[in-house]
Amino acid sequence: MSQFLLIGAGVIGLASAVRLLKEGFTVTVLEKGKAGQESSWAGGGILSPLTPWDYSEPVTQLTDYSTSIYSKWVNELLLSTKIDAEFNECGMLVLPPYDSVKADQWCISHNIKGEISQNSFLNTIHQSILESAIFLPHVAQVRNPRLLTALQSEVIKRGGIIKECCEVRAINLKNKSVVSISTTDGNYSADGYIFTAGAWSREILGKYALNLNISPMQGQMLLYKFEAPPLTSIFLQEELYLIPRLDGHLLIGSTMEDVGFNKQITQAAYNKLYKKASQLLPEIATKPLVNHWAGLRPASPHNIPTIGRHPEISNLFINSGHFRYGVTMAPGSAEILLNEIMEKPQPFDISPYQRGWNQLDKIEFS
Repeated sequence: MSQFLLIGAGVIGLASAVRLLKEGFTVTVLEKGKAGQESSWAGGGILSPLTPWDYSEPVTQLTDYSTSIYSKWVNELLLSTKIDAEFNECGMLVLPPYDSVKADQWCISHNIKGEISQNSFLNTIHQSILESAIFLPHVAQVRNPRLLTALQSEVIKRGGIIKECCEVRAINLKNKSVVSISTTDGNYSADGYIFTAGAWSREILGKYALNLNISPMQGQMLLYKFEAPPLTSIFLQEELYLIPRLDGHLLIGSTMEDVGFNKQITQAAYNKLYKKASQLLPEIATKPLVNHWAGLRPASPHNIPTIGRHPEISNLFINSGHFRYGVTMAPGSAEILLNEIMEKPQPFDISPYQRGWNQLDKIEFS
């Protein structure tokens, strides 16, 4: 295979495209809307599972691998495109309640003390809450929209093609091999076809999705602006997180709602996020709301994505279903996909990411 057609230009699709282009493949990416404007854009950019001790080994294994190469990955993008994705190892403060036994065991196994050493926390969080908090110093963040812009620029710079407003209508097969994709912009052909369409992957694949269990899960976010960053690190309390950007913007997220392909924002979600966030950071009340939006995560059982070759169609691949952690898993997932295509050794056992075609488990709100 020398030519690849990717369906979906989110962070997973663009990261996969860049990795293929670096190996010398010819790449075209089809996107039904605008590149990088769905779930990848809408998320917060925390490069870690929110509470890693609550996730299975396949999730933490892939996130650990991906974050281990993240700094180099974004630095290479910066050097090539001159676009700064604002990778920032700011750490994350996990506030109670959480499973302290599991958290302590996880910290010990990862050689993380979890101790709070930053005095600035004392001025923000009540001492009684702070005493039960865990600080994860190596958790980083990235600014999603800037990362997506950098990836788009890199795809184009390396000779790739991104075709926007191009919706897939049919997958055309012959002898258990894809021969073309019919779209609203005509037919496209390649040697290999990779589905990176996030929450839309199952719908686009249709009868070829087998038992692939990927569906949309809405999340709503708020954005405020301060003169300077109001926090030095990410704050997490159960499902609520506060993410400080370097320029004073503060992201507040997020909800988890099973409402299908609906991205409409609601007053109820705003009230819920604002109430919880203002309890941690009362200064929010003095700042105007800059933006309120919703995105559709590609939800999958246990947050485990599906990566690899279709079990019945020889030249069809998938890299999708990353749920909450597409931005986090992007460089690692692209590497695994490339190894699968080129039949190279993998960095670890990837069989958990190839079971999605026969996934019958229920999707959990996690």
